[in-house]
Amino acid sequence: MSRVVVNVMPKPEILDPQGKAVTGALQRLGFHGLSVRQGKRFEIEVDGEVTDEVLAEIRDAAEKLLANTVIESFEVVAE
Repeated sequence: MSRVVVNVMPKPEILDPQGKAVTGALQRLGFHGLSVRQGKRFEIEVDGEVTDEVLAEIRDAAEKLLANTVIESFEVVAE
């Protein structure tokens, strides 16, 4: 069985309140000079080999369901 990962992140121009909250908490804990943006990771198991067609299908699924492409960007990575 093969695995494909879809990483979804807010676009740079979009505010990220969860990332800001984590950044603030890290600073309060003494971790300075760090800036966090929080996203989502989807791990998709594929029966058989990961082909270009399978990656295209997963990109289509990411665009239609996994990411809100108005405010998020995504990347598809075969592992």
